[in-house]
Amino acid sequence: MDNDSRIRVQSPFPSINVTPLIDVLLVLLIIFMVISPRHEQKLPVMAPAPSPDGPPSTETLMLTMSGELRLELNSKAITAEELRSVLIALMEQRTLEQRTLFIKAPAQIPYDPVVALIDCAKGAGVVTVGLIQGEVKD
Repeated sequence: MDNDSRIRVQSPFPSINVTPLIDVLLVLLIIFMVISPRHEQKLPVMAPAPSPDGPPSTETLMLTMSGELRLELNSKAITAEELRSVLIALMEQRTLEQRTLFIKAPAQIPYDPVVALIDCAKGAGVVTVGLIQGEVKD
């Protein structure tokens, strides 16, 4: 027998059946899609109720910063040096739930002075600080 007269029977190439693997991956995908919405962490947002255009109530503390970095606490001019002692005195008269301060500043000013105000307020005992962006008259 020569080499030419021999008939070779080729066996099929071994291959992996991927259908069960894909089924398992799809099941895992569905499981993670169902579980993931339950693990979302949401921050509680306590937005103040809208009020008429009148002045804020005496309970609301509004610290306003002008474009020239001048400060007003409830429409009364105040310096940065006085701010901490005034806030400490006001916070001692309030319960923890009422220790809220809103800081209103124009969008054009740098962020650093606003962060310094937040730091001063937190050091004076303010629990919640709200930021309001708006145009402030100079």
